[in-house]
Amino acid sequence: MFSWVKQEQGGRNKEGEMYQTVTEGLQSLYLKKLLPLEETYLFHDFHSPALEAADFQSKPMVLLVGQYSTGKTTFIRYLLEKLNAFGNSFLNRFICSQMPNQVLQSISIIDTPGILSGEKQRISRGYDFAEVLRWFGERVDRIILLFDAHKLDISDEFSEAIRAFKGQDDKIRVVLNKADQVDTQQLMRVYGALMWSLGKVINTPEVVRVYLGSFWAKPLQNTENRRLFEAESQDLFKDIQSLPRNAALRKLNDLIKRARLAKVQAYIISYLKKEMPSLFGREKKKEELIMRLPEIYTILQREHHISPGDFPNVTKMQDMLQHYDFSKFPSLKIKLVESVDKMLESKLPPPMVSGGAFEGSQDGPFGHGYGEGISAGADAEDWIIGREKHRYDEIFYMLMPINGKISGVNAKKEMMNSRLPNTVLGKIWKLADCDKDGMLDDEEFALAQHLIKIKLEGYELPSELPHHLVPPSHRKNPTHRLPAKCW
Repeated sequence: MFSWVKQEQGGRNKEGEMYQTVTEGLQSLYLKKLLPLEETYLFHDFHSPALEAADFQSKPMVLLVGQYSTGKTTFIRYLLEKLNAFGNSFLNRFICSQMPNQVLQSISIIDTPGILSGEKQRISRGYDFAEVLRWFGERVDRIILLFDAHKLDISDEFSEAIRAFKGQDDKIRVVLNKADQVDTQQLMRVYGALMWSLGKVINTPEVVRVYLGSFWAKPLQNTENRRLFEAESQDLFKDIQSLPRNAALRKLNDLIKRARLAKVQAYIISYLKKEMPSLFGREKKKEELIMRLPEIYTILQREHHISPGDFPNVTKMQDMLQHYDFSKFPSLKIKLVESVDKMLESKLPPPMVSGGAFEGSQDGPFGHGYGEGISAGADAEDWIIGREKHRYDEIFYMLMPINGKISGVNAKKEMMNSRLPNTVLGKIWKLADCDKDGMLDDEEFALAQHLIKIKLEGYELPSELPHHLVPPSHRKNPTHRLPAKCW
């Protein structure tokens, strides 16, 4: 079956052909492997037309929906990192804008008119807005509902718009935008009110995912939740970045189902051809074979190990076969079937969204978490813990070290003052006891205190100690950076 390969490997099939994108790979495989089988056994007459380039090249689509001034267009600009305004009108025509942007090479973004509220709801748009949204909702890969932290009410038109997405609940994500314009206490209230309001409109047992943040390129008005907003934006970016992979998976699944049906079509047509007499009684034999089609399905299932679900509707197939001369059907060509089997074993590169706000969103000094928590001091020339070591030394020497070290019992008493769970303190001890002697010297104790401080600040602990935190006296060569473990 189709599978992904690592990005650096590219996509190479068993015949050595290289595919740089899923679109390129699927289209090439279809044209070379599956299409010949379809054409030979009349697949396009019995089932569906041949696939065109547009069937492979269509990009995942993201639909943005929200009331006026919730920041839909600004959100698009933030993703694309462009300042051009995008027009939108469903009244007379739908306007498409094209621009050179790397993000748009992977996805298409659909902006919508601001949803009306208050007295404006009585103004007719001149078209069925909910029906337009329903049409798009069935075709897009992600639906993002935007809310303003200051304007949380869900108008009647907005409620109707959300209900238009019934059956597409797995595509819906919610963005609470402009969250930096309220303080933490207000944000908690706004978030709770939003979840309560959504629960009345989106009738699903699963809780819809809500992302908090301020999605534009201006400074935060309230920075106390900066870390939260950064983490939320990264989660949203990852969700959007996964769309090409998920959309490609859908295309893969559709092509796999098509390939299976094409193989079944080949087996059916060739079997009917084989059963036909060479000269006399063709019409009578044709009627007999059509009547026996359910039995023929069972024979082919056993002979070729095919799932019953891969066969076309027997009644529809019987009706269509009435119009064909079975004697003109082609015989089974094993090489064509084997070629499709090889196609299903091909490997393709995993797609991702890149460029714009997604470019470097994980790397560099402005990446989420860079220079914070366990990574603080990674770029420093000195041992970062040394800056606070004088404070830790005061505690260390109060614990009565013997031969420059304190026992595990004494260290435990001090570490327990942090009130961290024993499981966490046990992990900290394992990281700090670099020489594994069951005791801590002054540098190891300072390291343990530093790790406790990191955990209390809400950061995660590493599975191995980063090289920049290794105590100088426990390095093989104190003048050089070392691998990420104690020595």
